[in-house]
Amino acid sequence: MVYAVSADSLRVSKLLHTGPPGYLGGIPDLRIGIVKAIIITPEKPGTTSGNSITADRWAKILQTLGHAASIATEWTEEDCDVLIALHARRSHASVERFRQAYPKRPLVLALTGTDLYRDLRVNSEGRHSLSLASHVVVLQGAALEELDDVVRSKTCVIYQSAAPPVRRAEPKEDCFEVCVLSHLREVKDPLRAAFASRTLPDESRVCITHAGRALAPEWEQAAKAEERANPRYRWIGEQPHALALQLLARCRLLVLSSLMEGGANAIGEAVVCGVPVLCSDIRGNAGMLDADYPGYFRARDTGQLAQMLRRAETDPDFLARLHKHIHELQTRFAPEQEVASWRRLLTFS
Repeated sequence: MVYAVSADSLRVSKLLHTGPPGYLGGIPDLRIGIVKAIIITPEKPGTTSGNSITADRWAKILQTLGHAASIATEWTEEDCDVLIALHARRSHASVERFRQAYPKRPLVLALTGTDLYRDLRVNSEGRHSLSLASHVVVLQGAALEELDDVVRSKTCVIYQSAAPPVRRAEPKEDCFEVCVLSHLREVKDPLRAAFASRTLPDESRVCITHAGRALAPEWEQAAKAEERANPRYRWIGEQPHALALQLLARCRLLVLSSLMEGGANAIGEAVVCGVPVLCSDIRGNAGMLDADYPGYFRARDTGQLAQMLRRAETDPDFLARLHKHIHELQTRFAPEQEVASWRRLLTFS
């Protein structure tokens, strides 16, 4: 369940995304007592990985609520009131050590897409982390369907918030620009939009701008080869988060073609920017955008994605339907909603 509070969305947005830690800016009734929290994320803090971005935002939320919060890649027996661990399998060692050291202290486990849709089914360490957690966080509503009744009873849904850039460029006039914000690795199916754009008719003005780091040399080679062969595709590599958000805000569409997601940051960012999404019809995406969203295509289906790109480019009614649904979901990803959810969770009631 997500709990809402009455607060100024813009003020909270500035706190979480640009403001100094611990400054409340006049928002009433947010502090709930000093808690020292350590957030464990498998990825190095400060990078552009989804887990790192999530951990950084959560630390700011806890600081906004008046708590002390730090981020680490593992728990090294530092004293804290609560451990918040991202990823059941990859954070298992930290989860196990913390629980052995502090049998009664709160331990919050946040489940990722690979947890929900792969690891918990086959990996004993991931399941052990789940059994040790006192509280579980999932990032979209459909994730609850993957959990048994016992785990579901200690689980809450916290949608990841986002704020649009303060300054945003107008959409390009010389093309129908579509962005992909995805690191290049197999689970993201990152070149699907590029492949789809190849099949579009000559008169189509669709162009694909892809921001993301190649996580292996072969992916860099594949992206560069696609650029050479496909005049509609441009790979700009890894971008600072702020620049990636500005790219998203100026584009006509975001394509997210992942094969597995626990709750993609990019979807929430697109929604608050008012940018429609064409995304694979996987559970993690449906849990963010709801089952009736009109912008799903079958995972790995190049032809269907190409048809939807062309339709969005040429059919104003279809594009308007996408926009309408996106705008109706904006409060779901508002920063005050995420703050309120963490505030309620940290009462540990």
